[in-house]
Amino acid sequence: MDAQLIAFTGVAAGMVALPGADFTVVVRNALASRTAGLASALGVAGGLLVHTALAVAGLAAVLVTMPVLFRTVQLLGGAYVLYLGLSALYAIRRRPAQNGSGTPSVAPEGAPEGERPAPREFGRAVRQGFLTNALNPKAPVLFLSLLPQFVPDGQPPLPRTLLLAALVVVLALIWFPAVALLVDRLGRWLRRPRTARAIEGGSGVALTGLGLALVTGPLLH
Repeated sequence: MDAQLIAFTGVAAGMVALPGADFTVVVRNALASRTAGLASALGVAGGLLVHTALAVAGLAAVLVTMPVLFRTVQLLGGAYVLYLGLSALYAIRRRPAQNGSGTPSVAPEGAPEGERPAPREFGRAVRQGFLTNALNPKAPVLFLSLLPQFVPDGQPPLPRTLLLAALVVVLALIWFPAVALLVDRLGRWLRRPRTARAIEGGSGVALTGLGLALVTGPLLH
């Protein structure tokens, strides 16, 4: 049995499950509908695929060693997360706590519980998940430093790093859809007007704080 692979699985699982902006976006959209939550989860996995592919190709090393390029990614990611946070906070004031059918409107898509989002809303949910993860400036450093640690001595690095990268994406495809389904499962309670507004407000504050930290903070490497 490959002990290093087992160890990497544990580390990667903890890394994927660590709450962050991507987790918050999945929860917010899952409150709108199951499909929107799953769409966001797929987008997050797609963003992880970008980072792991860059790490395998060695391009992440270029990004990390070029401060201007790295800072640009950091600012873009921070600005997008900040936009999502401010949008969530604005939605609380703009929308009533409860719509005419008795279902709270909490996510940008505004789809009532059980209603399948239109293709445009589905695409927006995927895009939100993807961009939130793909523009995460910490990911290139993380993957570039993590993957080589689990390549055994004397083993060709490319096949091994491809396997590790694929494992990270698989874990994301398990974890984030599970989060979306759990939120949907608890939807009756979570979509109560007071609870939904509290979650919306909390997610808005969290995303705004993360975005401000990235935009105003020092270079992250």
